[in-house]
Amino acid sequence: MSRPQKVRRPRNPIDGWLVLDKPYGLTSNDALTRIKRLLHPEKVGHAGTLDPRASGCLPLAFGEATKTVPMIMNGRKVYRFEVTWGSETDTDDTEGAVIATSDVRPDADAIVAVLGEFTGTILQVPPKFSAIKVDGARAYDLAREGAEVELEARPIDVHRLTLVEMRGSDRSVFEAECGKGTYVRALARDLGHRLGTCGHVTELRRLLVGPFGEADMVTLAELEDAAEAAGEDVEPLMDYLLPVREALADVLEVPVSIEEAGRIRQGMAVLLRGKSAPLACDLAFASHAGTPVALGNIDKGRFQPSRILHL
Repeated sequence: MSRPQKVRRPRNPIDGWLVLDKPYGLTSNDALTRIKRLLHPEKVGHAGTLDPRASGCLPLAFGEATKTVPMIMNGRKVYRFEVTWGSETDTDDTEGAVIATSDVRPDADAIVAVLGEFTGTILQVPPKFSAIKVDGARAYDLAREGAEVELEARPIDVHRLTLVEMRGSDRSVFEAECGKGTYVRALARDLGHRLGTCGHVTELRRLLVGPFGEADMVTLAELEDAAEAAGEDVEPLMDYLLPVREALADVLEVPVSIEEAGRIRQGMAVLLRGKSAPLACDLAFASHAGTPVALGNIDKGRFQPSRILHL
């Protein structure tokens, strides 16, 4: 006797951004899996992972919003983090083993005096336990196997680094605004070295990614409670989503007519009219009546679409 086949729940066509306040202790992929169970979307992905031992802003892109993920991943990020002085770990956070110790405890004046050296475009050696590839393998996989991992210093942009609070003599809280590829754990490690001591990150929270900040965040508990109250109906959960265009806040917008929008949706370039029409731009988006139509570039006054947005 054959078993009855399990009926798959249909996927929902959802477009937009959900800014999740990821809880501590959960991987980004695990958080995404739980969101999938709630919304059953046709397509979803996250704009940059967040370590399991970090909490905060994890933007999730649904449907057509996935086409705008690069704009978010390339945007600025703000972190608030606590550094505990006196010990360094092989992971530069609480997960690793202690590899060095020091009796030196920097005071606020000493810390503030060196922060300028860690702002602007600086060179940073990423942590050995990171997702950077070395000869095709992830650095953290090699490090866990006991292999010697040598990572090269690379340029990063730290736009702002401030001391927020001193928690006794052993711990200090910082806030950093930085660009893509910055490792906060490495900042803590290097600050410790510069101050003649050791340090590692003991708390980490991401406050902002691109245009998405704390005011946009929703917790997993809120979503799960709302889903339980709604039953099979996902419509009430749509109130937690932000429009696709929210990801395009820092991208040049080019309003077009309905006829021009039609041509753009067919992949055709259109000549931009008006005295204020830009002549050239590497990245822009065309919109009609406030709705994004396509991503593209402008060359010699013509908008050339590269990715059509079906909204």
